Amino acid sequence: MRKRTLFRLAAGTATVGAATLAYASLIERNMFTLRRYDVPVLPADAEPLRVLHLSDLHMMPDQARKQRWVASLAALDPDLVVVTGDNMAHPDAVPGVLRALQPLLDYPGAFVFGSNDYTGPVLKNPFTYFLPDREYTEGVELPYEELRQVFTGAGWVDLNNARTMLKAGGRQLDLVGVDDPHIERDDYPSVAGPVSSSADLSIALAHSPEPRVLDQMAADSFGLLLAGHTHGGQVCVPGFGALVTNCGLPRSMARGLHRWPGSDSWLHVSAGLGTHPTAPVRFACPPEASILTLIPR
Repeated sequence: MRKRTLFRLAAGTATVGAATLAYASLIERNMFTLRRYDVPVLPADAEPLRVLHLSDLHMMPDQARKQRWVASLAALDPDLVVVTGDNMAHPDAVPGVLRALQPLLDYPGAFVFGSNDYTGPVLKNPFTYFLPDREYTEGVELPYEELRQVFTGAGWVDLNNARTMLKAGGRQLDLVGVDDPHIERDDYPSVAGPVSSSADLSIALAHSPEPRVLDQMAADSFGLLLAGHTHGGQVCVPGFGALVTNCGLPRSMARGLHRWPGSDSWLHVSAGLGTHPTAPVRFACPPEASILTLIPR
């Protein structure tokens, strides 16, 4: 009787595990979701401004469903589109990224790259994400310069260790960004400095939300900090949240809108729209894009 009970328990556990894996890999990772947030960063009496934040597409050439869903976001008519990296997951991904983003290229936009814009994914043990000092392994080189030319050719601003003023929604924006801190390509000191007094709004971009970079951006009084990279944890435990962020950010800030500690800045971390191709699962953390409605403080 005891052996039979143990066998049934093991069989039941295996069945639940298989069902959970099937749900995470076949259903939830394709449950594209639009998040909406109000962010109080504008001066009093200012008209709202709408920012569409996209991140971590990790596009494969054959992901037509994702491409169609992202393209449909143009119907939101945003004032500004911001992309915070990891657009590609395959050397032939640029056409797929373009199919997804083409309708959005007609709007003012800005972007930074992530590590998976430069090199492709490699097979890895997912448990290594719990090791803070694990060695970064590069895959095949991706056509990031081709992607950069597509974006800049459409008028989007390249903010990889760069800074500029941009007009969007009738407002003057002070924009700054860094290349991916996750692989130490960031150089914020080269673009640092207080927000311009002529700006109506200030926004800072990074792919990986490393606190060492966000602290500097907040110290320069950038009102809104935008990042991705974490996938919101990708696999979360209901009632507990993300297990890991894959960066220095606390688990409690793995996705969504947060006040950055010790400052007046707001941080929005996108849980992203894709997954690492070698770990195509999401659980309690569906893929997402966000529309941020900036409102008066």
